[in-house]
Amino acid sequence: MEGTSTEKPKFQQALEPFCEKIRSVADGSDISVITHLDADGITAGSIMGVALKRLGARCSVRTVSDMNESVIERMKAEGRDFYIITDLGGGMAAKFQKALGKKWLIIDHHQIPDEEMITDDDNRILNAWKYGIDGSKDVCSGGMAYLVASALDKKNKDLSCIAVVSAVADRQDQGEKKSFTGPNLEILKAAQSAGLVQVEMDMMLTGRETRPVHEALAFTSFPFIEGLTWNREACYSLLKNAGIRMKNNGRWRVPAELSQEEKSTILDAVARFVATYTKSSAAATKIIDDMIGYVYTLACEDKRSQLRDAREFSTMLNACGRIRKAGVGVAICMGDRNAMLTEGEEIIQSYRSALRNYISTIFAEKWRIADEKGSIAFVNGEGLVPEDMLGAVSSLLSGSPTLQGRVLFVRTRASDSTYRFSSRKCTGCTSEVNLGVVMRECSASLGGTGGGHHSAAGCRIPLSALEDFMAALRLRVSDAKFAKAA
Repeated sequence: MEGTSTEKPKFQQALEPFCEKIRSVADGSDISVITHLDADGITAGSIMGVALKRLGARCSVRTVSDMNESVIERMKAEGRDFYIITDLGGGMAAKFQKALGKKWLIIDHHQIPDEEMITDDDNRILNAWKYGIDGSKDVCSGGMAYLVASALDKKNKDLSCIAVVSAVADRQDQGEKKSFTGPNLEILKAAQSAGLVQVEMDMMLTGRETRPVHEALAFTSFPFIEGLTWNREACYSLLKNAGIRMKNNGRWRVPAELSQEEKSTILDAVARFVATYTKSSAAATKIIDDMIGYVYTLACEDKRSQLRDAREFSTMLNACGRIRKAGVGVAICMGDRNAMLTEGEEIIQSYRSALRNYISTIFAEKWRIADEKGSIAFVNGEGLVPEDMLGAVSSLLSGSPTLQGRVLFVRTRASDSTYRFSSRKCTGCTSEVNLGVVMRECSASLGGTGGGHHSAAGCRIPLSALEDFMAALRLRVSDAKFAKAA
């Protein structure tokens, strides 16, 4: 963050009057929090929901797949006292102003047009990029919402652990060995100081304390390992042949029970498998590097709970959002550990099963993948991938060794007769293209909307614009104007 020892950083200067706007309308008001349906959006909306209720507001949290004119019209028709939009709304300030007057605020971390930054004279948009903070890696919307909540009232520091979940959910663990940087690191330190989060270096397997070792490896979808991910039988055989003792006194062993020597044996076995499968030692090295890093344990959660590991917590939230049960995720974030947690555990099983089907079908039906000159890959998910699952599918595909080094664009047909695209930089991609800028400008030029970060973005376009849009993407991915620094 910017600033000197004698002047408050610009973010802090903006945060105080922003919080005053919330305080001035909170007590007794009917406030609607509108947020994105992914894990970052769910955590951001939940954090604000808790903070607003503690201020005395009557508050509801609603998730949407993206912000568009129909959502804004619905907000206008509802006539709530106030609206707080989290993880959404970049580039739409003028539309909010027209529909809602001054009854709105935005808390976000996605890049927004320069004109929206410099014309926000009323300080209604609290966006990381406005204050020199890289919203793609240093703070997400859950983190931004936490910074607002903790500034509203110090007792909201108990929400820091939820902000940690949001950071790993948005893959902002981009420091060395999956560490945090910038405001994310400061939020983590606050959570550690409060005894809410513990940090250690380990294999990053799904279900470190809850799943049998072979299932933990099979259900670890990032990195995605073709031949092992979602294949319990193959994982069992791999570990058994490597000499790993799978049971202890008749009970399946979990990753947390393994010795360091056993963990090294597992990593060696996975590296050999990947090198053989892909015929690439570089791919194997990358996969293993992605499997090792800092793990974040929520100390306040039960040891056998799927919420104890921050990454597993975030996967459950994503599952809830992607299969249109986001309210379950919101309830869990806001403290429900009974009926909603049970439902969340059931949802994640359905989610993983669906993802397994989508990914397997995409690789089986070769016509769905157009790999153009090894630098760009287009994936056609029409008739297979629902629009709300598009981002999860593109994220998984981006970790596949088969698509290593590519700029990936995955599309599906949406319910409103548009095309939705999700873009990612795949493992090993060296392109400096800023996907957020490309998706925003290419879609806008054809009557659509979009945006995001330099390595992950999305958009919506009219059906008739498909060929022109894909042609524009091909041109701009290689255009220096849209490089990372743009």
